[in-house]
Amino acid sequence: MQFADYKNLLFERRGRVLEITMNRPEKLNAVDEAMHAELARVFVDASNDPDCDIVVLTGSGRAFSAGGDINWMQKMIDQPASFEKTAREGKQIVYSLLDCEKPVIAKLNGHATGLGATIALFCDVIFAAETAKIGDPHVSVGFVAGDGGAVIWPQLIGYARAKEYLMTGDLLTATEAARIGLINHAVPVAELDACVNQFADRLAAGATKAIRWSKMSANIGLKQLAHSILDASLAYEAMSNVSSDHQEAVNAFREKRPPVFTGRGAGGRV
Repeated sequence: MQFADYKNLLFERRGRVLEITMNRPEKLNAVDEAMHAELARVFVDASNDPDCDIVVLTGSGRAFSAGGDINWMQKMIDQPASFEKTAREGKQIVYSLLDCEKPVIAKLNGHATGLGATIALFCDVIFAAETAKIGDPHVSVGFVAGDGGAVIWPQLIGYARAKEYLMTGDLLTATEAARIGLINHAVPVAELDACVNQFADRLAAGATKAIRWSKMSANIGLKQLAHSILDASLAYEAMSNVSSDHQEAVNAFREKRPPVFTGRGAGGRV
């Protein structure tokens, strides 16, 4: 891998394990335009990397990822055509995670929300610090959860629970997320690195081809679902991108006040 080609991701090798770290700690690793483009290709590069068998994904600082960057959201509102690139990259992120033969372990060192939650949940095994929270609050910013949440949440916790969390945007503690099967393990924060390293080393010492192809077999159904859902959900997200409610939510975030939603579309239309 050409690590120097990446500006928003850090890389560290530990034997046959490659750890990738989202690195915008001052923004809680919120994904901006540049990081989004890098995430759309990094799992392809990792899949082709001859020097690793296991991938660990985490965040620097206090969060795994706080989702989409608010300034980038405003740019997409101002330039709606730019959402085409965002949607294309969004699909590439999901499909590249599903197509990566190597096991990808999510290490949630802190909160994972919005796109951050989507990326974490499309990883193969998810470990989280007990202090972390996870959720998909797209609706809290007047946005459709179109980047993969509609695909993965129902498969992990069932449709009733998934729709509750996607329609409210409520966050779950890591402990609760593990209890209902959204993630695999919630562990004390001081033990997170050791637990992930131990699990990654166990897989690295296993029958590599059997492990890889077992993952790929399990992902066949998810890939079929992603292909049947993502285009529509991203189209709905594109529609919500030009809604008055989404602009109101971005304004409210910047002004540090609660948003006042009207349920209207672009230009105030119902």
